[in-house]
Amino acid sequence: MRRLLPLLTVISMNAAGVLPQVRILSTGGTIASRFDAAKGGLAPALTGAQLVEAVPEIMKIARVDVEQIVNISSSQMTPEIWLKLAARANEALSHEEVAGVVITHGTDTLEETAYFLDLTVTGQKPVVVVGAQRAPSYPDSDGPRNLLNAIRVAISPEAAGKGVMVVMNGQINAAREVTKTNTVEMETFKSLEFGALGVADLEAVRFYRAPLRRQTIPAGPETKLGRVEIVAHYAGADGRLIRALLREEAPPDGLVIAGTGLGHVNAAMHDAILEALRRGVAVVISTRVYTGRVIPLYAGKGGAIDLRSAGCVLADNLSPQKARVLLMLALTRTRSPEELQKIFAR
Repeated sequence: MRRLLPLLTVISMNAAGVLPQVRILSTGGTIASRFDAAKGGLAPALTGAQLVEAVPEIMKIARVDVEQIVNISSSQMTPEIWLKLAARANEALSHEEVAGVVITHGTDTLEETAYFLDLTVTGQKPVVVVGAQRAPSYPDSDGPRNLLNAIRVAISPEAAGKGVMVVMNGQINAAREVTKTNTVEMETFKSLEFGALGVADLEAVRFYRAPLRRQTIPAGPETKLGRVEIVAHYAGADGRLIRALLREEAPPDGLVIAGTGLGHVNAAMHDAILEALRRGVAVVISTRVYTGRVIPLYAGKGGAIDLRSAGCVLADNLSPQKARVLLMLALTRTRSPEELQKIFAR
């Protein structure tokens, strides 16, 4: 890995002159990948400890300890690993000497993991999720800079109370709002509608706003998350995917519908959704549109007014994948559509 330019940031030590401590939870991803000639492509290979060792500048600003949770591509991430990450993050943050937690992660499902942790990590200390678009074997790898910036944010006093954040490309984004916008470019994670919380530039970490729409749904290792599937609506959709799920021996506990526009579906999808509701399946209506809320504006079969009246929950401005994360956790508390809607409206 290439060395980094020195930072101008002034590091604040405690009264005893000791650098702040950060726990790193490593899960793999591009940031930890190398080219595997036998496989003909990139594969997770580096441990979290190796990532830290490759960035000596880290030792000038923080004391770190590393825990390897898994070493996988984030396309292989699972809710079971989410629960373990939340438990390990909460355990680390319970120690007075730990200033914050940094989680290294692949970018494919990074936004889902970040939002799950935003909902399940308790306390006010910073948690930062970080990845890379260029693997360490590339000469322009962004991993070292991203990791260093993530640690800088995790030890920043201004980061406290802002929930889980994603730090990449010098930008700090809130877990609820951020999404991956490009498959390969470095400036991929953006909060499309509301913008970044702040920046980690060459001089300092600076915040310019704070996320307000946050809630906590504690979950422990013993928590049983229900199965929630995402079904997309598109021109000509006929509801057969929903009905196929309902025919399974163990149907899903919930469905998230990626509707069009303001959360619309056609008549065939509408009928399949009503069948799911009659079977006791919780249904959340999201939209495949990148920004904006699901609003009950249009009447008629398949409109959000009709779907809400039938017992569906509207996802506010959560993407389908994030609506799924919230529904999985919300179902550990209630199955009432009215109570679920309250949770999604927070």
